Amino acid sequence: MKPDYRTGLGFDVHAFAEGRKLFLGGIEIPSEKGLLGHSDADVLLHAICDALLGALSLGDIGFHFPNTDERFKDIDSKELLRRVYSLITERGFEVGNIDAMIAMEKPKVSPHISAMKEKIASILNIDEDQISIKATTTEKLGFIGRQEGVAAFATALIQKKLI
Repeated sequence: MKPDYRTGLGFDVHAFAEGRKLFLGGIEIPSEKGLLGHSDADVLLHAICDALLGALSLGDIGFHFPNTDERFKDIDSKELLRRVYSLITERGFEVGNIDAMIAMEKPKVSPHISAMKEKIASILNIDEDQISIKATTTEKLGFIGRQEGVAAFATALIQKKLI
């Protein structure tokens, strides 16, 4: 049986909001503001979910977890990632690697990347070296530069489990 590889691309964006906690990559980041969303608004995990779903042409997280469904109100995005991972494994696939980018001015993300990788790896049952998370600013340009919100991009490689 020849290997079956699939790739997916994910993107998400959320605005900053007062009175919310900031969650990125499944961990809480100390910040004066959090992100606004129906769930906990973890923009990085949402992008990763979309990349994984896209790899198997399964739609996006809005299809699987609509913001009109109260069951998902304030849900922990780690649970969304767990459910997406189940969809992947039910179809006989496993995660090859994740490559992700967070775009935000502040707070600085680099001190938290190791903890994010550890959390995501534990959910996806992969090694931390199969996950790359990078952070950048937009040099004070656009809504990200004005510190109005955060964007995240992710690619995922999945592969059919060889029997």
